[in-house]
Amino acid sequence: MNREQALEIVREYVKNENLIRHMIAVEAAMRYYAEKFNEDPEKWGIAGLLHDFDYEIHPTLDAHPQEGAPILRAKGVPEEIVRAILSHADHTGVPRVSLMEKALYACDEITGLVIAVALVRPSRSLDDLEVSSVKKKWKDKAFAAGANRAEIEKGAQELGIDLWEHVGNVILAMRRVAKDLGFQSVNPSP
Repeated sequence: MNREQALEIVREYVKNENLIRHMIAVEAAMRYYAEKFNEDPEKWGIAGLLHDFDYEIHPTLDAHPQEGAPILRAKGVPEEIVRAILSHADHTGVPRVSLMEKALYACDEITGLVIAVALVRPSRSLDDLEVSSVKKKWKDKAFAAGANRAEIEKGAQELGIDLWEHVGNVILAMRRVAKDLGFQSVNPSP
């Protein structure tokens, strides 16, 4: 399984461009952490890219991602990646054991909050987004209310990374794919 094959699966099952952007953001964060932990960035990135591939066809807790797992297996996705995807949601009861599983859980919710903060900044960019801006918005529970802060904290803790260091890491990772996420550069190259 390579990235192109994973992207074909995503394009087959996901029509919502915002959901695709979310999965690309998680992929970038997963690749960042794979590099940080001397793991395989391709494998970790694929887990991030595929983690919500079935959300449109299985949008309920009793179906997502459980009913997506057989589809992934039939398409040849390695079991290690399928297991990570199953463990990224607490309601599945699949415990997070491997570092990849913990990273996927840690990277899922935080990417949405980072995007939301970037979009309300005057620059509407990731280029100049700082951890302090996310920290300020963190306290406002009405802001990006869908970003589960308890899960974000739990994810960083399970990964063994300070919450605000984690936020900084995810910002750096997402800057690498800012254009794919629909962001423009603050200082575009001539």
